[in-house]
Amino acid sequence: MKLATYKDGSRDGQLLVVSRDLSTAHHASAIATRLQQVLDDWNFLSPQLQDLYETLNNGRARHAFAFDPQQCMAPLPRAYQWADGSAYLNHVELVRKARGAELPESLRTDPLVYQGGSDEFLGPRDAIVCADEAWGLDFESEIAVITGDVAMGTTPDAAIDGIRLLMLANDVSLRHLIPTELAKGFGFVQSKPAPAFSPVAVTPDELGGAWHGGRVHLSLQSVWNGKQVGLCEAGPEMRFHFGQLIAHLCKTRNVRAGSIVGSGAVSNKDGARGYSCIAEKRAIETIEGGAPVTGFMEVGDTIRIEMKGKDGQSVFGAIEQAAVAPA
Repeated sequence: MKLATYKDGSRDGQLLVVSRDLSTAHHASAIATRLQQVLDDWNFLSPQLQDLYETLNNGRARHAFAFDPQQCMAPLPRAYQWADGSAYLNHVELVRKARGAELPESLRTDPLVYQGGSDEFLGPRDAIVCADEAWGLDFESEIAVITGDVAMGTTPDAAIDGIRLLMLANDVSLRHLIPTELAKGFGFVQSKPAPAFSPVAVTPDELGGAWHGGRVHLSLQSVWNGKQVGLCEAGPEMRFHFGQLIAHLCKTRNVRAGSIVGSGAVSNKDGARGYSCIAEKRAIETIEGGAPVTGFMEVGDTIRIEMKGKDGQSVFGAIEQAAVAPA
């Protein structure tokens, strides 16, 4: 099934069930008003939502209406946890190589994950506020999962069973703020503003055969200012699958329902596939020519992130954001 959250003036929005082709929707308020409710009581509430989803797809939902992504918040507008990985080693290798650093051997066997802010997320059409272009505004096209409860010590394969929903993410980064933050010895704070998520979150079965091994085997498209800059294959080069990322978090603690885990920027060794973040393009330019040529995002720029299924239909809907100056 496919789920979304409409803006209604509240912090958590109104839960919707959305048709497979993303054309129509139905309020889920008779079952649950918020997505977190469903995640907290998944075994009881998700079958009811599934029934509504099938009714909607069969054209029998009495109060269906046209689905408008413009009205969407993030599917889960705020979460108990947002942990973002860097599961595509090609991206890590390029960025480190550009600054003359070797890839630590541990990164080949142990995932790199940071803890981000989760008290507010952006919807798929919400603007990215660019307070200062000198901070190096960048998009990062990613896949993310929302979990149920996953117990401490859960194995990677078992952790895959804890995945309830998948969605797309734009993990916005302020590249020029990162070096000084990391030099202090802790993690990202100011350099990682609120990320955005796709209009809908989908259960793994919606992906059919494209979902296996804890990976999504589809192409992720990034369109910057109307030009396609990336069409990266998300499956084969994901070094650490989502089960491994979740198990990494679970090594010393429980992961609770409503946690979101990101893949990191999708990246391929084949340069013809393009890139999922500007930092990677700049890294390649530095490696090949000694200095970056491509600039970061500016006020007025747009970014569109989308993934289509084997049938050519959009799976999650598209993230479409513009960079704007502060009000």
